[in-house]
Amino acid sequence: MSQQHRHPGASGRAGAVPALPDLPEATVARLPEYLRALHNLAESGHETVSSEGLASAAGVNSAKLRKDLSHLGSYGTRGVGYDVALLVEQIEFVLGLTQRRAVALVGVGNLGHALAGYDGFASRGFRIAALLDADPGRVGEEINGLVVRHVDELPRIAAEEPIAIGVIATPARAAQAVADQLVAVGVTSILNFAPCVLSVPDGVDVRKVDLAIELQILSFHEHRKASLTALPATGGAALTALPGGLAATDPQEAIGT
Repeated sequence: MSQQHRHPGASGRAGAVPALPDLPEATVARLPEYLRALHNLAESGHETVSSEGLASAAGVNSAKLRKDLSHLGSYGTRGVGYDVALLVEQIEFVLGLTQRRAVALVGVGNLGHALAGYDGFASRGFRIAALLDADPGRVGEEINGLVVRHVDELPRIAAEEPIAIGVIATPARAAQAVADQLVAVGVTSILNFAPCVLSVPDGVDVRKVDLAIELQILSFHEHRKASLTALPATGGAALTALPGGLAATDPQEAIGT
């Protein structure tokens, strides 16, 4: 019978997952989805879940889910499935969520203000420790119990408590300077909402969230669905006109895939 394994230091279970399993990036990207689904299941009173049930809740196929969780040393129990609480522990451990990480949010315009007021960070293992802005008109404003401080105070804030992650929600023109300031005080993980590419030293991880890019990707899918719908029903090859006078006989050829 297969078993689930706990991370080191967890009592009552034999066998331990490696302290830092070497996970594929695609698996890491899916773990938060599994964790979200597991939290929802736990809140609904579920103590166990099948791989099919968890895969459906997370929006992936069950074979991919089982492979992902096998990297954590979790294989479930035949006829029972996965222990929800234990799997939450395992994923939170691997994602480093066993401690609440301090976050500095720079830029409290419309987007930054919304992020600062979001209550969901606390339940996901994060704590907004500092709000900063360069606009004197925003400095001193209180948002969700925190007072906005000037970005030039970042070194003092970083000395007061270790900032694990910096979030940049500034206009693009200011983002690089903010990234430089974050790196200078020792921040090595940055979430960038500004529509630009940041230049950072080796060892600094940047995740970019660009809503316009996501909309453009969806626009591509809409355009492709429309082009497929427009194909003749006879099954013959149809030419897709491209800018510059080029043509392709297949929509995927038309986009260079």
